[in-house]
Amino acid sequence: MAKSRGRISKRERRMILGQYAFMAPQLILFVALTILPFFVAIPTLFTDRASFTDPNPNPVGFRNFTAIFTDSSIQGEYLPAMRRTVVFVLMNFVMIYLFGMTLALLLYEVGFKGGFFSVVYLPLMASGIAIGSMSVMLFARSTGTANLLLLKLGLIKKAIDIYTPVGTGIILPLLAGWRWAGFNMAIFLTGLLAIPKETIEAAIVDGASYWQRLRRVYLPQMWPSIILASTMCLIGSWSVFDELVAMGALYLNPEAKFVSIIFFTYGFAINRLSLGMTLAVETFLPLMLLGIALQRLQRRLQYY
Repeated sequence: MAKSRGRISKRERRMILGQYAFMAPQLILFVALTILPFFVAIPTLFTDRASFTDPNPNPVGFRNFTAIFTDSSIQGEYLPAMRRTVVFVLMNFVMIYLFGMTLALLLYEVGFKGGFFSVVYLPLMASGIAIGSMSVMLFARSTGTANLLLLKLGLIKKAIDIYTPVGTGIILPLLAGWRWAGFNMAIFLTGLLAIPKETIEAAIVDGASYWQRLRRVYLPQMWPSIILASTMCLIGSWSVFDELVAMGALYLNPEAKFVSIIFFTYGFAINRLSLGMTLAVETFLPLMLLGIALQRLQRRLQYY
């Protein structure tokens, strides 16, 4: 009897095989383009390899791993870049809720409108290069379109300079939040649509205001969506690169030098490939542990 209970039917077997077949192309690409190159590159971390074409790299032990703690020139570049990146990550988390959550609640309350959803999702089709170039076109100190308009309307007294810490630190998260608004809205809207209607109706009957329903009914049941959006924001914020290049991070705008730019500079601009890869790994490992913790938390909340 116990054996028959553990047996999988032909229909279930076909369903499982179909699911694996559906996953196979993406899984193969992920293993081939991410997992295998990572393990192949591990020996390079312990050498002084200057570039991919360096014919004679020499072993240096753990010198690349300790350089961030002992080399003041590396600290002078990496630590400010880390600070800028962390500030951007925090600002980006705010943008998730300012754009994504607000739009999701709006669509949920007034009704799902396919056309509006499509319009909000359209900015995601723009490339990172386009977003970065747009920020320069809008907020260049003397020629920025948005600056000229705001000055003309008297809303600002001094032009916003995209090449300053305040300009880059505020404008870039705003444009990134606008670009990913549709994606985050879809995640939050999925969580809202999963809430049983009976729960909301009972809260309304009990006299709960909208803010009480939001705090005590909506958000507690949206935790899986919130964790998923936070995880995607974490991944996207630390991997931002194209936008920074378009904003002049490589030449004109030191305030746009995030850690991704530092990795690129060491690897391809100043021929210190091994050191750049090592810095990337040292940055990646804590983020990987945080991502795993968020994923486990999401599963726990999803099946709680």
